Amino acid sequence: MDGRFVRFKRRPRPPHIVHAHPPYAGIAAGALAASLGACAIAPPLPRADVPVLLDDRPQGIHAISHDVSVIGHRGRLAPQEREQLLRRVTEQGSGSLVKRHLAAMSTFGEVDLFAGNDVKLLIDGPETFEAMFAAIEAAKQTILLESYIIEDAAIAQRLAALLGRKAAEGVKVALIYDAVGSIRTDARYFDNLRQAGVAVCEFNPVNPAKRRMGYWDITHRDHRKILVVDREVAFTGGINISAVYSSGSFGRQRTRDKVHEDGWRDTTVQVRGPAALAFDDLVRETWAHQRCRDTLPSSMNEALQPLPPKAKPPQQAAGGQVIRVVPASPTDEFNRIYALLLTAIDASQKSVYLTMAYFAPGRDMIDALCEAAERGVDVQLVLPSVSDFTPVLHAGRSYYDRLLRSGVKLYELQDAVLHAKTAVIDGVVSTVGSSNMDWRSFVGNSEVNAVIIGEDFGDAMTRMFRRDLEASQRITKEQWAQRSPLQRAKESLARLFENWW
Repeated sequence: MDGRFVRFKRRPRPPHIVHAHPPYAGIAAGALAASLGACAIAPPLPRADVPVLLDDRPQGIHAISHDVSVIGHRGRLAPQEREQLLRRVTEQGSGSLVKRHLAAMSTFGEVDLFAGNDVKLLIDGPETFEAMFAAIEAAKQTILLESYIIEDAAIAQRLAALLGRKAAEGVKVALIYDAVGSIRTDARYFDNLRQAGVAVCEFNPVNPAKRRMGYWDITHRDHRKILVVDREVAFTGGINISAVYSSGSFGRQRTRDKVHEDGWRDTTVQVRGPAALAFDDLVRETWAHQRCRDTLPSSMNEALQPLPPKAKPPQQAAGGQVIRVVPASPTDEFNRIYALLLTAIDASQKSVYLTMAYFAPGRDMIDALCEAAERGVDVQLVLPSVSDFTPVLHAGRSYYDRLLRSGVKLYELQDAVLHAKTAVIDGVVSTVGSSNMDWRSFVGNSEVNAVIIGEDFGDAMTRMFRRDLEASQRITKEQWAQRSPLQRAKESLARLFENWW
């Protein structure tokens, strides 16, 4: 296998006009959003017009340390401290791969890392909600919550009661929800939270009468899922505050209709340590950009409060994990999550394992996956067999022929709706977050991914991936060639509108 260099070919920019689509909130919500908004200006994807030869880039620890910025529990690390940290990360195993990927990441600018974190994988809703509610119960100063969907169901009612109680105890609580993602939730749910002392903000309201001065775009949705408590512990991933996560996905036998009701397969990470500061700051930035202080009606002015002040950061390291927090927004110069994934796949030498809920990434990302497989990288994808938005499912399947011919191994998860967005590349770059591999995530949404560097966490991610494989059915070239003409027609039609989902 020739892994000496990574080629960044000229990648086309995304379409400049994109419309909202409903895979996260239901068809009615998406149709309403599309009817109310015309278009959005998409951020350009990173330009890469010439090959970047990684062997021509310095890959020693000393050289790489100049391309990274590292924040620990005592603040920004000095150059010598950065070198020592990177050496410890490479000592986990596969040190040359860690150095290769850090060098590749720095292609698009300085890489910001956070050291001294403890990171825990949380699989499915019950495990995630248990950990989140335990963190909220222990809050002493601040609770910040940002979620695409907050559904007025049992889990959301439990959350509301807990947030109200913590507010009564003197903890400063703030919540941001997306207007389209939560469009089916009764407004009284949020009014009750406000009356309980929780500061509440609606992201880009659908109702033009609620438009705030400064910025408003109906196609720009907030798809992030972030909870931060006391600037010390943070959660991010794909899990919304929704009834579909009421049970775990593994070991459950359900009919095809029941698959959509509960037990969705999803992943969250709990991060304790300095990286929580970055998630806290992201919520505060969204709050400021949305001018959230101006969202309450005049009759409730007495409850109007600014975002709670920043809590005192942790004073000691929580663990040994190194994390990069990668946000993305349509207002950015280019999509950092797209750049991260494309760069890591192009730089891969050993393995690429993706578990992806909505997979319709366009030809350039498909090219990267195929080229990796063709040069001997073990490329395996776990994708959905059922979806709450079938056009994206069919658009993704339209690429199966090309992927299978190149040696990519394809699997479809059975007996559950796949909603996870995770990847582990070469066993040393792991990412868990809110961003799907589709154009809506790449150009229309605010998203955030946590990237964990090192083989220790990569091993845990690989074990989780193999568990998903056991619950999946492999798609072979022979099997796929026998699919029906109707299925082929659905794929062709979905591909035509891939950039609009």
